Amino acid sequence: MAVLYITEFVGMGGDRNAHMIPVTQQPPIAEQTVSIGASSLQSSAFNNSTGIVRLHTDAICSVEFGTNPTATATKARMAANQTEYFTVPQGQSYMVAVITNS
Repeated sequence: MAVLYITEFVGMGGDRNAHMIPVTQQPPIAEQTVSIGASSLQSSAFNNSTGIVRLHTDAICSVEFGTNPTATATKARMAANQTEYFTVPQGQSYMVAVITNS
């Protein structure tokens, strides 16, 4: 079964002098998975504090973000075993939808 792995983060991390650095702040605040299939499936709504989302897919798929997203094969395509980071608006009940692609 193909799966989209979703890891949610508050935001970027900082060093001990409070300088922002281009890595996510650990630990993640939530994690979930969504099965990838022939029809669009949505994740659960992201945590209100989520500002960055890490997506990892083990199969070719397309994704779409929004408050009620529907993924289609013409949306953002991800390759098998690809990992991407996305920023999302905090506190707006965003989700990601996923569908298989070729």
